[in-house]
Amino acid sequence: MAISASQVKELREITAAGMMDCKKALTECDGDIAKSIDWLREKGIASAAKKGSRIAAEGLSRVKIEGNTAVIFEVNSETDFVAKNEQFITLLNTIEATLIAAKPATVEAALALDINGETLETVIATATAKIGEKITLRRFEVLEAKDGEVFGCYMHNGGKISAVTTLQGGDAVIAKNISMQVASMGAQFVSRNEMPAEYIAHERGIQLEILKNDASLATKPEKVLQGIVEGRVSKTLQEVCLVDQVYFLDSAVKVGAFAKANSAEVLSFTRYIVGEGIEKREENFAEEVAAQLAGK
Repeated sequence: MAISASQVKELREITAAGMMDCKKALTECDGDIAKSIDWLREKGIASAAKKGSRIAAEGLSRVKIEGNTAVIFEVNSETDFVAKNEQFITLLNTIEATLIAAKPATVEAALALDINGETLETVIATATAKIGEKITLRRFEVLEAKDGEVFGCYMHNGGKISAVTTLQGGDAVIAKNISMQVASMGAQFVSRNEMPAEYIAHERGIQLEILKNDASLATKPEKVLQGIVEGRVSKTLQEVCLVDQVYFLDSAVKVGAFAKANSAEVLSFTRYIVGEGIEKREENFAEEVAAQLAGK
């Protein structure tokens, strides 16, 4: 029988399961909502959905290079302990292989991909139910190297920080070294050419405010003050531009000069820090214990 969008929406609201899982459940159960709920529970999907309100800010990121394709992705869990679980690592292997093979454009498209008759979304939900923690595919990027381009990657601390770099020219060793620079030094742009004008104007405004609050500079001529501002802005921008950073393996050269000396040019980079931007819940163990005792 045909399954309507309203039926899928209703089942999603009840179970919080994924759209594709709800549609499959309704199809299997001839549109019966109650039976579909049971079907989802039996598959471990509805029980997994109950964990949807939890905060998953731990986990691992990964980079994989295969031929002319590179993928960097992040999978989150609730605790760092689970990120070391063998089942979690197996899930990462599955996601890695799937992203490399299918090259989806969005997380939504990735979750809808078929893996041995199940969607990736279902595979993740099943892992959530088995492991007992909320697990999510948060983000990824698939890159394709053109002729003459070289990938390099680096994963720090088992994947707590991952970086992938694309060079024009050079080789994999040079690209890996620059990826290590990206992972450790936190550049935001390849060069100043990538910087939005608003970013530079914002930094200039900050430096002007700093000068206004510095009494020792109150008597300096305007031209001198402007020079100080521009000098400070330039120094700050160097710190966030990869090619202008001091190369971590040789403090005598900048990254851009290192690349050029090895017949390479940095084209792009991507850097993931696990959990960055996710608001983590602050836990108070004493309060938690007290609350549990009070509930008895």
